[in-house]
Amino acid sequence: MRKDAITSLLAVVALTVLLGVVYPLLVTGVSQVAMPGRADGSVLERDGRAVGSTLIGQDFRRAAVGADGEPRLDADGEPVLVADSRYFQSRPSVTGYAPDATAFSNLGPNGRDTKAAIDQNVAAYLALEKPYDPDLTVGRIPVDAVTDSASGVDPQISRANARIQARRVAKVRGLPLDRVLTAIDDHTAGRGLGVLGEPGVNVLQLNLALDGSRGSTASIPRGTAGGATAAPSPVRVGGATSTGTTSTTTGSTR
Repeated sequence: MRKDAITSLLAVVALTVLLGVVYPLLVTGVSQVAMPGRADGSVLERDGRAVGSTLIGQDFRRAAVGADGEPRLDADGEPVLVADSRYFQSRPSVTGYAPDATAFSNLGPNGRDTKAAIDQNVAAYLALEKPYDPDLTVGRIPVDAVTDSASGVDPQISRANARIQARRVAKVRGLPLDRVLTAIDDHTAGRGLGVLGEPGVNVLQLNLALDGSRGSTASIPRGTAGGATAAPSPVRVGGATSTGTTSTTTGSTR
């Protein structure tokens, strides 16, 4: 009995040291040598300050300001957020892009709540982009623009989504459209292993590149608060997209 207890205790100690100390240190050491950037979370820095990760989406909205100069609040007392027209907007997120609480809405693809939320997202997208692209219709809106991914922190949007937003960003920043489209191409990743998923545009990297672009200015349109176009804030839902009378199950595109 005593021998068995000692053997079990030694096994626990040995495995704890091996798997809880030696193995993590070994993996960390190898990753720091082989791929230090990825091992540290693919963090992006600007002027020596961490501004985000290439792996985690961010919210590029800002608080709307009322005529009195104070932030506008909703019925719950929370700040009303509107899209910052200078920036490409990320895919909707049900968690507010929280990296420690990745999730999706879990609403059914044919539910009334899903359709109502998707319709509201479509309206918000049109309100934001149509002033810069008069020919934009509901049928042209990419699925990822009005639905969230399975994780809620997808760092990429589709090329179709980015190219629609390019007109707005170019106009507000005072940049040639071709220059913005080139930036989109420069920050588009191909399919995984050449066959998995679809090409995607990293929103954070693209916005950072435009912030550092020569000649980029913030030509704030009238009727907006602090550079943010006063379009309705999208509802964070996923799993379906509604175009008119049809509803298509989408899930995650990546």
